Amino acid sequence: MEALADRLRALPQSALARGAAAEALAVARELAARAQRVEEPGREPRELPDAGMFAVGDQVAVAGHDLVEAIRAAGDERALAQAVELVRGAAARC
Repeated sequence: MEALADRLRALPQSALARGAAAEALAVARELAARAQRVEEPGREPRELPDAGMFAVGDQVAVAGHDLVEAIRAAGDERALAQAVELVRGAAARC
């Protein structure tokens, strides 16, 4: 996740505006929702707010770390593998 976050932080404004920021925000929101589902099963996840195109790298990093910690605490290896694939797919698109 750090590699994707660093990559997003280094993108020029033009690339972020062309869609990379929106894609990254969608990934950060999905990571955050997955973490919330692990931590609070049965509760509807709250949506990660849009903090702006220059914050998406940080949002991906924080949401990713939150998910890893939630999965680690729950001991769910399958959920970890799914999260890794989500991030890899996003990195390929950004």
